Amino acid sequence: MPRGLLSRAIMFSLLCAPEPGAAGAGPDGYASARAQMVSRQIAERGVSDERVLAAMRKVPRHEFVPDSEKRSAYHDTPLPIGEGQTISQPYIVALMTELARPATNHRVLEVGTGSGYQAAVLAEIVEHVYSIEIESTLAQRASEVLQKLGYNNVTVRAGDGYAGWPEYAPFDVIIITAAPDHIPQPLIEQLKPGGRMVVPVGPIAATQQLRVLEKNAAGKVTSTVVAPVRFVPLRRRPD
Repeated sequence: MPRGLLSRAIMFSLLCAPEPGAAGAGPDGYASARAQMVSRQIAERGVSDERVLAAMRKVPRHEFVPDSEKRSAYHDTPLPIGEGQTISQPYIVALMTELARPATNHRVLEVGTGSGYQAAVLAEIVEHVYSIEIESTLAQRASEVLQKLGYNNVTVRAGDGYAGWPEYAPFDVIIITAAPDHIPQPLIEQLKPGGRMVVPVGPIAATQQLRVLEKNAAGKVTSTVVAPVRFVPLRRRPD
């Protein structure tokens, strides 16, 4: 599969399911497709957090894809969004959100804004999302879509996510939507004691591991492997 169509987000060994609500908006013509997406692609695969399921039913995924992809917006697949990147498979967005255990008062760092869809899902649940995207074109586009939809609790900037966002650290939750070959130390340092990080780790040419890191009150970090995955690599800006 070409790199541009690798998932920021696609789980191995998942069966494809069959197949349009801005924040605070009324019916948009896709509500039935969203409900079916949540029921068949997400809940039936074991995601059970009602806050996550509600967010996935509400966030208009079709607003985060190019016009040419809107007919496929609620299909069980990643979709191209330009710059060689993709919007993640809906199941992966839901799974990573549930694994992060977000709470209403949480401050979240997302590394890899992409389309802005994951940030919008998180923003339905948490106090504020800070999101970093290395591609300035994608960062600008995602920011515009999020503002149009009324997600005023998301802040997006273009930059190198490897270094995190120290000005707003520490974070209760960190979600990384591209795969580093190792977990960046600055991100571990910016995770609040008691916080959780969800991150795929491993080289692009091999099976990666979706991991959940937890930092206890004393600052000790433990890591749990959840599943094998394939993500695009976490890119860095040259020095």
